[in-house]
Amino acid sequence: MKHIIAPLARWAVTLLIVFLAVLVAIWLWRRYETDPWTRDGHVRVDVVRVAPDVGGLITSVEVRDNQRVQKGQLLFVVDMPRFADALGQADASIASTRATLEQARRVAKRDLALGDLVAKETHEQNVAQVATAEASLNAAIAARQTAALDVHRTAIRASVNGIVTNLDLHPGDYVAAGSQALALVDIDSLRVEGYFEETKLRHIHVGDKAKIRLMGDERELEGHVDSIAAGIADDQSSDTANQLRQVQPTFSWVRLAQRIPVRVHVDRMPVGTQLIAGRTATVTILPESGPSHSQPQAPRPTGNAQAPRP
Repeated sequence: MKHIIAPLARWAVTLLIVFLAVLVAIWLWRRYETDPWTRDGHVRVDVVRVAPDVGGLITSVEVRDNQRVQKGQLLFVVDMPRFADALGQADASIASTRATLEQARRVAKRDLALGDLVAKETHEQNVAQVATAEASLNAAIAARQTAALDVHRTAIRASVNGIVTNLDLHPGDYVAAGSQALALVDIDSLRVEGYFEETKLRHIHVGDKAKIRLMGDERELEGHVDSIAAGIADDQSSDTANQLRQVQPTFSWVRLAQRIPVRVHVDRMPVGTQLIAGRTATVTILPESGPSHSQPQAPRPTGNAQAPRP
């Protein structure tokens, strides 16, 4: 009996090992070839490049590095005294032009009262002076509005809710109009982008739930697929100076799958999670959880179906 049990036991153990090896091989194949997950994920955010519309010396800086700010909060002020003086000059120009216009109107009115005692050519000149003074007044008013706008824009305010980062701005620094003065991280745009192989895209749909794990943090974040990128750069071809297409003459037999960015919106995260732009994350998509997989489709009407009577 022992001579029969021993070989059977060896065969059973061998078959069990082979069976387990097959299961492991299938699991590894699905894990790395078909299951939609990637370790190539990153926390992304929109960065507002804060730049003044007017140039000049920095009068004051009202924020510090890594400070959280609200939309509309004052960040810094650019050369307020100089632009305030320009506004005062514009007011003075309006007053002077208005006085000239009133004088020209009085002269024209007096010409009308004198009638034929005033030469026609002189009357036409006085009327032209009134029109010229009115045009000058309109130009002075427009210049005053521009000066007032410049004064308003000397105070640079946050356009979004965010965090000031890498601040290197001090009172007395000179900034040119349109040049970036600081970076503002838009905290309302925080998301995770996973770069998935194109062979796994058929398992990813908008609305699918996702699990996110940041490197160095064992806690899981929950989210859903917000969108899939519409295109990536083609490294096999490029345009030339004569607008003809330049295609690589060689083709590698081993083709690596392209990686497509998938944007994941974070729905829930544990308290204290540091969702910092640039952090590395592992993203796993749960395809069966998407709305396209969970909602039953309504039955299609057949050709013999009749509309219900009222």
